[in-house]
Amino acid sequence: MNVKAGQVITFERSFTNEDVAMFTKVSLDEGNHHTTPDELGKLVVQGLLTATLPTKVGGDYNVMARTMNFEFMRPVFTGDQILCEVTIQELEKNEKDRISIKSTFLCTNQNNKQVLSGNFAGVIL
Repeated sequence: MNVKAGQVITFERSFTNEDVAMFTKVSLDEGNHHTTPDELGKLVVQGLLTATLPTKVGGDYNVMARTMNFEFMRPVFTGDQILCEVTIQELEKNEKDRISIKSTFLCTNQNNKQVLSGNFAGVIL
């Protein structure tokens, strides 16, 4: 296993109008702010699409989540560059010889403003 307690894993990306359009189709979250661009041509990214940032890191380490908690602090717009930092809080073997994991995360935009924070727990498969 390549992950240790205390480790900070980072991932960065931005979302496009096309990403939001695809997520709108899948999620049926069709609020005007997700479908009608503002005067700069930007859309508000769905919160749950933004929440895919820490789940991407979980996927990299084959984590099956049991709980996920999100606090959405401010909107994310298409074109924003979002940095997600996942901190591994705990790793321990459980009774089935699987590794339980607890992590926190914080996502910030290109202006170093917090947009999303939370935590997740699960098992590494």
